[in-house]
Amino acid sequence: QVRLVESGGGLVQAGGSLRPSCAASGRTFSSYAMDWFRQAPGKEREFVASVSWNGCDTYYADSVTGRFTISRDNARNTVYLQMNSLKPEDTAVYYCAAAYRSLSSASDDMDYWGKGTLVTISS
Repeated sequence: QVRLVESGGGLVQAGGSLRPSCAASGRTFSSYAMDWFRQAPGKEREFVASVSWNGCDTYYADSVTGRFTISRDNARNTVYLQMNSLKPEDTAVYYCAAAYRSLSSASDDMDYWGKGTLVTISS
């Protein structure tokens, strides 16, 4: 069992930065690839970024490539999403998710989900 708790969302102006984090419980955090997804009002949840269990491999949605960076600290059981050059269209609830041993961008492959943190970008 893995419990995920996101934090670090907030309200920033366009062009600004935020760094949400996701703290995981359990001793098997390093066995999981970790993902960030987001869901904007009135839209379906979409993939944002993923990182392999050891942090060596990362994958991004086209819409965030070059602006967002996913990373993890297995000693702290935490995954981060550094978000730069934020745009109003990045406004969403951001969720972290864990997938056992598989790097994937598909929400159906996720085994555990957090409850999300709200990110709001003002124009």
